[in-house]
Amino acid sequence: MKRIYMFGEGTKEQKNLLGGKGANLSEMKTMGVPVPSGFTITTEMCTDYYKNGGKNSKELLTDMREYVAKLEKETDRVFGSNTDPLLLSVRSGARVSMPGMMDTILNLGLTTEAVKGMVEKTGNPKFVYDIYRRFIQMFAEVVQGLEYNLFGDVIDNVKEEKGYDGDLEMTAEDWKIVSDAFLVTVEKETGAPFPQNPYVQLEMAVNAVFESWDTPRARIYRDHNKIDHSWGTAVSVQQMVFGNTGEDSGTGVLFTRNPKTGVKEIFGEFLFNAQGEDIVAGIRTPLKLDEFAEKSPKIYKELTTILDGLEEHYRDMQDVEFTIEDNKLFILQTRNGKRTGAAGIRIAVDLVAEGLLTKEEAVASIDVNAVDQLLHPVFNEKALSEATIITNGLAASPGAATGKIVFSSERASELKEESNQKLLLFRKETSPEDIEGMILCEGFVTMLGGMTSHAAVVARGMGKCCVSGCGELQINEEEGYMIINGVKYPELTPFSIDGTTGNVYAGNIETKSPEFSEDFQTILAWAKEIKHLGVKANADNERDSLQALKFGAEGIGLCRTEHMFFDEVRITDVRRMIIADTLEDRELALEKLLPHQLKDFTEIFNAMEGKTVCIRLLDPPLHEFLPQVDEVEEVAEKLNITPDKLYRALESLHEFNPMLGHRGCRLGVSYPEISVMQTKAIIMAAIAVTKSGKVVKPEIMVPLVSTIKELSYLKEYIINIADELIAEAGIKLDYKVGTMVETPRAALISDEIGEIADFISFGTNDLTQMTFGFSRDDAGKFLKDYKAKDILDSDPFAAVDQKGVGKLVQISTSAAQLANPSIVVGVCGEHGGEPTSIEFFHNTGLNYVSCSPYRIPVAIIAAAQAQLKNKR
Repeated sequence: MKRIYMFGEGTKEQKNLLGGKGANLSEMKTMGVPVPSGFTITTEMCTDYYKNGGKNSKELLTDMREYVAKLEKETDRVFGSNTDPLLLSVRSGARVSMPGMMDTILNLGLTTEAVKGMVEKTGNPKFVYDIYRRFIQMFAEVVQGLEYNLFGDVIDNVKEEKGYDGDLEMTAEDWKIVSDAFLVTVEKETGAPFPQNPYVQLEMAVNAVFESWDTPRARIYRDHNKIDHSWGTAVSVQQMVFGNTGEDSGTGVLFTRNPKTGVKEIFGEFLFNAQGEDIVAGIRTPLKLDEFAEKSPKIYKELTTILDGLEEHYRDMQDVEFTIEDNKLFILQTRNGKRTGAAGIRIAVDLVAEGLLTKEEAVASIDVNAVDQLLHPVFNEKALSEATIITNGLAASPGAATGKIVFSSERASELKEESNQKLLLFRKETSPEDIEGMILCEGFVTMLGGMTSHAAVVARGMGKCCVSGCGELQINEEEGYMIINGVKYPELTPFSIDGTTGNVYAGNIETKSPEFSEDFQTILAWAKEIKHLGVKANADNERDSLQALKFGAEGIGLCRTEHMFFDEVRITDVRRMIIADTLEDRELALEKLLPHQLKDFTEIFNAMEGKTVCIRLLDPPLHEFLPQVDEVEEVAEKLNITPDKLYRALESLHEFNPMLGHRGCRLGVSYPEISVMQTKAIIMAAIAVTKSGKVVKPEIMVPLVSTIKELSYLKEYIINIADELIAEAGIKLDYKVGTMVETPRAALISDEIGEIADFISFGTNDLTQMTFGFSRDDAGKFLKDYKAKDILDSDPFAAVDQKGVGKLVQISTSAAQLANPSIVVGVCGEHGGEPTSIEFFHNTGLNYVSCSPYRIPVAIIAAAQAQLKNKR
């Protein structure tokens, strides 16, 4: 079994084994890119580490020494030398990029004796003590679990004592004092001296990187990005090169295209006399690239030539880390760069125009979850023009967000638990530990950091807006306030931030729906050409129908009639129908509702001309339309009845488990006059629109059936009424009658349902609820524990449970299609807009998915990607 690969032994196709970082380093080595030598420990060793109870095998430890010897031979340096030691970086690297979520250790191999020898050999004590203090601190924090403040305070105290403004003013003697203090701190906190054996350091560091795969922040990130927890991380061990030896050295992070906009221009940041974490952590505010190009034109040209070659080789925008050591360039990493949704669209279209990708490859390259960013609101121009800019910073990740300010991830979590209010996270700088709060907040603002800082990279990956390097901020996290230009703003003050301009505003600014770019329309057009699965909308009114059409809907897959009953006039008529003591009174109330339903359906049919419109008959239990107890007297007066009568209605309709109670088709069986009225409204509207010269394709859906007789009983009423109205109108009008499959029993008798239904549509929200026995309204209280303890990989209400609920969908689809080869099968639960669920529905053989209007572009692209992966 091969446990370790030298750089150059692997290829970019081996990401599952070598991780993205290791695979790309091997690939670049083969390409002749100047990559420091190194080797990669495979992801299989990480999974073995956990299987062995958190221990590496003796075989791996032996192999590590063997590969260090190979590295010594390549570099002509000795690991553990006391004069000119081989120093190493130890970095994580999963198969999918997880920026900042796992750990890195730099300058490994330094010991007190080696430091003395290096000072003598290099004649540069400031550089040597600088890398030693960095190594001690990083090792202590990452490997030994000590707190940052134990070390940060030491440096701050020295700078304050000496009157320094920044790290660059520190002298060699200052860094020596800091290093010595760090060594004392480590021994005091751990009870043992700092490790002086380089091989012990290496083994401990590899263990720490493996451990970082399973930290809470890494698990939260994987949950949020739907990354498998079982993959594990590889570890890349690489010869150190130093960007902090002096003014002829430096470090930077570059993108071959702008990750915010997608424009073809080199984008990034650089620092002279620095190591990589200074940029990523936002410790120092970086320089602009033109300053780097002006000072080092030869190296800049060499770098841009390499960047062009990498982008052409990988056929995608690259995110590249590099270091210059004494005027010599080294590439430390390349990966497909994180980008905003808008940038991803533009890059894909441009790469097709440049001949690097086909249309199919361009569609496949889109991060479908990032497309959701493009559908979010932006600030209303008029409201924005009237707002006052409080401060500004770097426009690190585009978009607009409003919310109440908080100053820590922990506080964001507490507030979200209490109430689902919108929050903005303001921090001095973010770190991987902030990931949970970053997921919960609408956007972020940081005092420090640049365009490639942790906050900026994570924001772009999440599709959230970010303003970084906002130097006028002063944040007091302990006291819960911030100061901007002398004005104090306490926690929960409303603010608005614009990640496109970098502007920060006090107060809430009105937002509006975004406009789609030409590139976005191009990608959608390509996706529509490719996909096999239909994409329809869940829409309950004319407004949503028109929005759905704008986004590319091919029809309406679910129109929920109950949503039409909640305005003040209609709800009163619905309540009259509910409290009616006789059939005559109930029909009288329904007659008053008929014109409202007729108007709604007419508007929808007009909007959706020529496209199918699937209307679900009344579904929720009747008690949902009745008032709360404290509103009874007021409502009784409007209904011209006594409060006692309304109280009796509330009592009689009370159910211990209403989601399994008198709802759906059960209402139609008890009160067929309700279904009759709704059928009349649907068909009368369809007749009126047909007579106006438009094509109408109505579908009537019976909800929540569990027996074939429920469906046949109500279908007979529907057909009799519909056919009678159509005959009276003297026109030709085709309509369909089908049902929602929401109960496990319905799924299991779909062969019978298929014989009499024109279509079936899976209501996966209820089907999930009934299959698991989870209340979808309450499951959130314990599902987080299930995910944390690996009982469930994901929330089954967010992505379809393919093993259980999915199996019912497969059984039902197959049985219905066998019984009725012309039957149309779809899904209209929330899963219809979720990418992994869409791929499952595609593979199962469904005809369409239906989702909310704002998820339609996501569903179209996801359906195309499913077709490219699994052709039908």
